[in-house]
Amino acid sequence: MIPEPYNSYHEFYKASLSDRDFARISNFILEEYGIKLPPVKKVMLESRLQKRLKSLNISSFKTYVDYLFTAEGQRNEVVQMMDVVSTNKTDFFREKAHFDLLSESILPELYHKIKYRNLKIWSAGCSSGEEAYTLAIVLSEFAEKTCGFGFSIFATDISTKMLKLAEEAIYKVERVEEIPFQLKRKYFLKGKNAAENKVRITPSLRCKVNFERLNLISRNYGIREKFDIIFCRNVLIYFNRNTQEYILNKLCSNLNNNGYLFLGHSESITGLKLPLAHIKPTVYQKL
Repeated sequence: MIPEPYNSYHEFYKASLSDRDFARISNFILEEYGIKLPPVKKVMLESRLQKRLKSLNISSFKTYVDYLFTAEGQRNEVVQMMDVVSTNKTDFFREKAHFDLLSESILPELYHKIKYRNLKIWSAGCSSGEEAYTLAIVLSEFAEKTCGFGFSIFATDISTKMLKLAEEAIYKVERVEEIPFQLKRKYFLKGKNAAENKVRITPSLRCKVNFERLNLISRNYGIREKFDIIFCRNVLIYFNRNTQEYILNKLCSNLNNNGYLFLGHSESITGLKLPLAHIKPTVYQKL
């Protein structure tokens, strides 16, 4: 059962997260999701979890943490907690050099190797979908000028909230301002209510992307297929080195030989035991 609610609206704002309860939550998140939350993150965690306390009408973090570790809490609240805890920062055509390399070099190369099947790409840690749809735009542009080229995109994230936004594919106009006009006209639809200032990805592009929830530190991803390209950018920074090595080896097991792995600009595989060769900054090829 969900605990008794707080008595006063102002009581909610008096709640504070003790060091003990922070340790309980941060240790759980590290063990189950591999995300490290050092003590300096306590204020951030407290701020984000207050949304859950308010939503559940719970008056204290201790009561919330106790509930979190009940059978009901594990079943119903853990996913909600991770939705507010996980950091989601992304943009269309973020780190543009990656997409330039993809369209100018890697796609032509892979096309000649896989002429009789579709190219498969995985966007791991896709957040609200901007990276996956950017990939869909780049590949659609390549397909227009390349006979017989087809593709599919698999996109995953830990946050159900972000995945819902990604599937809806509705974005504020300012989010797409930097995209070239001809691409915006081709792949984005204006909302019926001009005052809302929103656009939506076209159905023909949305159908190219399949979104699923996935925990990158799970023992079994349940993914049987292998991919030609995997984007896992600005995700590894939240894990320690041992967990990074574990995740990258798991990703490599789902990457075809000679397939490509893209990481974020601040991420490195130096010192990790991986079947990868360095191609360009933060771009690797499976040996």
